[in-house]
Amino acid sequence: MLHPWQARLLVVESMWTWYRRNWRATVVSTVLTPVFFLVAMGFGLGSQIQPSGLTGGQSYAVYLMPAMLAAAAVQNAAGESTFPILSGFKWSRVYWGMTATPITPAQVATGQLLWIFFRLAFSGAVFAIVGTVLGVVTGLGIILSLVFAVLAGMAFAAPLVAFAATVEGEGTAFSPVFRFIVLPMTLLAGTFFPVTELPAVVRPLAWITPLWHGTELTRAAAFWDLEFWPVVGHMAYLLVLTGIGGALAVRNFRRRLGV
Repeated sequence: MLHPWQARLLVVESMWTWYRRNWRATVVSTVLTPVFFLVAMGFGLGSQIQPSGLTGGQSYAVYLMPAMLAAAAVQNAAGESTFPILSGFKWSRVYWGMTATPITPAQVATGQLLWIFFRLAFSGAVFAIVGTVLGVVTGLGIILSLVFAVLAGMAFAAPLVAFAATVEGEGTAFSPVFRFIVLPMTLLAGTFFPVTELPAVVRPLAWITPLWHGTELTRAAAFWDLEFWPVVGHMAYLLVLTGIGGALAVRNFRRRLGV
């Protein structure tokens, strides 16, 4: 009989075994794309934007860096929580192989979420190091920003894993997620400009996204502008999303794997 955490770590080990042989295929999407965005928007467009109250008196590249950390985590979470999950059920069918052992569907689901957590933490750490080299990291607050970014990513990943576990087709159901959720969220949830600049009718749509909460937290941490109750509120929202998503993921894995 496996200990529950031993079973989850075996799931993580299986993901790592695949990843260490195929990591090159993920470099562009998980690391280089956010870096290109940071350089293009922070130094390209940012060269035309003067420090102001909207940027907290910081250069635009410095203002953008912590938000891009959160945005990259959410985007990577979307990639890790869609087709890889469908593949585990339908194409590679590794989940069926796992549950043929003493590992339960619930442990497969939580192990998969744990793997996504490690992936987001690693890619975020690499991005933070690149930002430091580029000179857009203002201090050690970036470490706390990384924690908040990963939390925002998991708040998006957990419900998406639950949804992906119900997809039966070839993955076309994921297209609306990327087109109508991930892309608008990246553009309008405070990454590139404050949400207060949006029309009043649109702002509530930004407020309900995990990215807005993540962006508020990462910027506050990066600039050491942490206020207790706002931080608690943002973290509580993200933790609730993660918890609900994780519970739904466990339920849907159990249903699909027949246990």
